[in-house]
Amino acid sequence: MAQPPELPTTPLWKRLAALFYDGLLVFALLMVAIAVAFWLKGGGIAPRDPFFRLYLLMVMALFFCGFWVAGGQTLGMRSWQLRVQRRDGRALGWWQALWRFALAVPAVGLAGIGLWWMLLDPQGLALHDRLSGTRVVVVPRGE
Repeated sequence: MAQPPELPTTPLWKRLAALFYDGLLVFALLMVAIAVAFWLKGGGIAPRDPFFRLYLLMVMALFFCGFWVAGGQTLGMRSWQLRVQRRDGRALGWWQALWRFALAVPAVGLAGIGLWWMLLDPQGLALHDRLSGTRVVVVPRGE
């Protein structure tokens, strides 16, 4: 049986476009999560409360990791025909998805240095992809 052709690694501009789409979705999701937290607490949540920040981080982790594990694509990635996968082409499991997310938060959060890394990386991988053993590929139409 012939091995399927390797899919191309996603260029930086497409990743940024998908991240913008996902950012809009995550913003809306966080607004709902904040409303739920206010309702449960009866209002009065301090923005610097470490448990509140951890709760919001967990909401984001569930959003990204859930999509990555379920089909390799967030809604933004699906719009731009991108998929995250292991380097051997297999789907991510929960532990690898959580590890990737944990690495992506500082990599993207620190002025996007983890994404700019793609411009220097010989395989075009973001820093969090290189460290987590994943890659984001362009998916052919209809797949």
